[in-house]
Amino acid sequence: MLMRIDALELPGRECGQAPGFPGYRNIHVGVQRRDRRDELLDLHPGDAPSARWELEVTATPSGAGWDLRGPYVQGRPGGRFVYLSWGTVDDAGVFTMFRRAKLWFDGIGPEVLAAAVESGLLVACLGLTDAHDHPLCASVRPPLVQWSAPGS
Repeated sequence: MLMRIDALELPGRECGQAPGFPGYRNIHVGVQRRDRRDELLDLHPGDAPSARWELEVTATPSGAGWDLRGPYVQGRPGGRFVYLSWGTVDDAGVFTMFRRAKLWFDGIGPEVLAAAVESGLLVACLGLTDAHDHPLCASVRPPLVQWSAPGS
């Protein structure tokens, strides 16, 4: 099954200092591979008009409905998620992470997940700028993300 993450409202390439936030330049975001903080899928600059990632996931029946797994899926059954990792890119092209957003699967409605398994497509749509105009981080669940599938 394909999981597509459609992101809008990116925060920009720079974010200024604020209490508890040192500020960063040349910001990028990508999907972190499981157990590999330095391996990212499709790094996008923070000033892009939008970002899209497509991940292959496997849906396996479980007692609670469906368990989603794949190379970019983190966590244990019942607590699965995808990391969107924010970092800076230096002149040598080296990415240094400074925060992550945890896109939790527990906010996917059972009817949406069933439709996704049937159609082969699950879509997450979210904005990537937080209330302070910084890169979105921490736990991301509805209403910050909208999950959908064809037919749901």
